[in-house]
Amino acid sequence: MKIALGADERLPVIETIWKYLVEHHHQVTWFGPAANQSTPWPQVARHVAEAVTNGEAQEGILLCWTGTGVSIAANKVPGIRAALCTDAETARGARLWNNANVLCLSMRLTTDALAKEILEAWFGTSYQPNPSDDACLQMIQELDQ
Repeated sequence: MKIALGADERLPVIETIWKYLVEHHHQVTWFGPAANQSTPWPQVARHVAEAVTNGEAQEGILLCWTGTGVSIAANKVPGIRAALCTDAETARGARLWNNANVLCLSMRLTTDALAKEILEAWFGTSYQPNPSDDACLQMIQELDQ
């Protein structure tokens, strides 16, 4: 799967996530700064979100210090359903019920072990179409317009 990965800083948890993605045979495109530099989080979020909506990537993963900034910014791009996930169960639910296409994480809270648990849940769960959730997603799509 093609994954757009981005963050405003390149902290160690980024390397853990990148390594996980490569080990699980994902093709990763990095959107963010080189080591010891920073890029504004709204800019990174926009680039990752647009990579997903234009088909350059199938899904995105974004990080900033709290995860809230990149989540807010990514959700401004029509067609993006970015979910801030602090644990594996939230990631599972975001995929199962919300058909989330961008995973947002906090660099402050996400340990290497937690990142792996969240990624396992994220990639191990897919949306299961059903009338209730389909109707809610249609409402989200209407908000995008």
